[in-house]
Formats: sequence, C-alpha cells, structure tokens
Amino acid sequence: MRTNLNYLDYFSKFLISLLWICLSSQIFSQDNKTNSHHLPRSSASSQNVDEVILEDFINSLDSKFKGIHSVMILRNGKVICEGWWSPYREEDNHMLFSLSKIFTSTAVGMAAEENLLSINDTVAEYFPNDLPDNSPYNLKAMRVRDLLTMTTGHQSEPPISANEISVRSFFETKVEHQPGTHFKYNTSATFVQSALVQKVTGQKVLRYLQSRLFEPLGISNPYWRDNYQGISLGGYGLRLRTEDIAKVGQLYLQKGRWGNKIIINEDWVDMATSKQVSNGSNPDSDWNQGYGFQFWRCKFDSYRGDGAFGQFCVVMPRLNAVIAITSGENDMASILNLVWDKFLPACYTFPNKIKSNQHSSLNKTLKNLAIDGVAGNSTT
Repeated sequence: MRTNLNYLDYFSKFLISLLWICLSSQIFSQDNKTNSHHLPRSSASSQNVDEVILEDFINSLDSKFKGIHSVMILRNGKVICEGWWSPYREEDNHMLFSLSKIFTSTAVGMAAEENLLSINDTVAEYFPNDLPDNSPYNLKAMRVRDLLTMTTGHQSEPPISANEISVRSFFETKVEHQPGTHFKYNTSATFVQSALVQKVTGQKVLRYLQSRLFEPLGISNPYWRDNYQGISLGGYGLRLRTEDIAKVGQLYLQKGRWGNKIIINEDWVDMATSKQVSNGSNPDSDWNQGYGFQFWRCKFDSYRGDGAFGQFCVVMPRLNAVIAITSGENDMASILNLVWDKFLPACYTFPNKIKSNQHSSLNKTLKNLAIDGVAGNSTT
C-alpha cells in the first residue's frame, strides 16, 4: 500500500512539474516575442488618437490609392494601427528602394562614432586608386559630409544601376559645382558611403549593421543587394518588414536610444534629421523643406526617409508618432498630404468618450484591407 502511495505521489509531482515546464515555456516564448521582436501594441484611443478619424485615414488610403501595401502607426512608442493589403503580409520583406539611404547614413554615423572616419574627411583620400588622372580640384575637395547631404557638386547623377555603379564611375562623373554648395539628389553618392563603410570596417554595410542595429532592434533576415563588385548598393536594394521600418523610425524619435542602450549617438541623430542644406524654395512641397544626412525634412517639423513608389518612414516629434508605409504608388506627394490632412487631426483632436464599437470598427477595417478585392491578411 505504501508503495502505491509513493507511486501516486511521484506521479502527481511529475505531472505538476511537466505542467509547469509547459506553462513556463509558453510564457517565455510569449515574453520573448513581445520584448525581443515586436513593438508593444495599444489601442489608438488609449494613446489619445481619435479612432474615428484614424479609421477615416485608413479608408482614404484604401480608396484614393490602388497600390498601398502596408501601414503601421506608432504613438508614444506603441503600435496603434497596422494593416496589410492582401496579398501582402506582416512577415513579408518589402523592397525599400531609396528608403535604404537612411540605413547607410546610420552606418556612416556609427563608423564616425567609432573613430573609423570623420565626415570632414575628403572622399578621395579613402579611394586613391579609383581617382582619375589629373583629378580636378572640386573632386579632391569633396568631403564625406557632402556625400551625406547630396551636395557633391555633380550637375548630372552618376550611373546607379547595379552593373555600373562604382566608386570609379562616381569619380569619373564631372563635378561642376563646388562641393557643399549645390544640392543634387544623388543615389551614387550613397553607394560611395556604403563603399566607404566597407573600406574602413572590412565589412559590407549589411554585416556591419547586423550587431549594431538589426540585432538590438530584433530585425531578422534583412537583405541588401550588392553591385557587381560585391559592395552593398547603399542607396537602394535593402529589404525589410514594415515593422522593421517602424522600429528604426522609433529609434530616431528616441534620439538613438533603445531600452537602456544607446544604439546611435544622439548628436548624430540631431544632425542627420535636421536641415543641413536647402533643397528648394516651395514652402508647400515636402521635397523643399531641407535635407539632412539622407533624411528629408517635412512640413509640420517632421522628417522622413522615403523610397520610390511610396516607401515611407515618417517621424513626427511633435506628436511623438511614427508612420511606416509601403506601396507601389507613383504619387508619393499625395500619400504624404493624406498623412497631414487625415492623420494629424486624429492626434490634435482630443477624442471624445470612445463608443464601445469604435475600436472594433477600426479593427474590422484593417482586417479587410485588400488589393483588387483579395481576402485580407491584416492585423491590429
């Protein structure tokens, strides 16, 4: 009889232990997913965003454009709205096009912080073997800072296709203007930044950022296309998920801090996102508000990285908000104008007492987003 009791006692303890292990594993898995990989979630209303106006913003994106792929909105560091237009999914890596540029400039800032380069160094001193014979003064005077601010002095943009772009082709393109004095959008200049990071670190920019940016932010499986020489393209070619884009926007909003870690030097964040050079005189254009270190200044004291066909990482310090958008749209200005016209009022209008069906209505809208009527894959 005692033997049976011992057996039952042992078996009971075994079951309890097994149950505890299972529960602990589940709890750890959930916590790990929340803390290491995903941004915290919250209702929009709890972050003082009017959900009725916010839903109108989403509906306007859906009705006015036929090629929006995803949107994620953060306020106070929390995701308050997220949606993917089917067949696009949360786990998909999107081509960032020129939104890649803010990642390259981030790598330059980190290399400068590690004293591997200075933004006041001349570009030519790092690539003496690529300089053409009898290099002109303007080329020799060009600084790393001029690469960052798109003021290299070129009147025409050097070649940018993956099978042509190189430091040599950049140097061989005539530098008509004194560097630092003439803004000209220049994707090849961002490639040279990538080549510079690879030169001083011995690593491609993707590998260099892996332990310094991507891993601390829980960004997995980034991909960056190389040129024909095996150098990351820098100015384009990076693929990330929508939430990854939002994380980097939030990192810059937090002045380079992530939790208790300093990922990017605060001084660099301030320089990169402030107006370093003028890029036009139209006060109504978001492409004429000034340019930083690969960041565009925007209206409403905001700034952004952007890429062709409507890839956006918009940071709004006044609202403590970030918007990430991916799309296949040509009219990028209209997307930004919709952000100002429809999203800003949702934050500036303090919400009235939230109706019980308001949040569920927003959720339903987000879950049914689709391109050409395909069943939705969105979440919130």
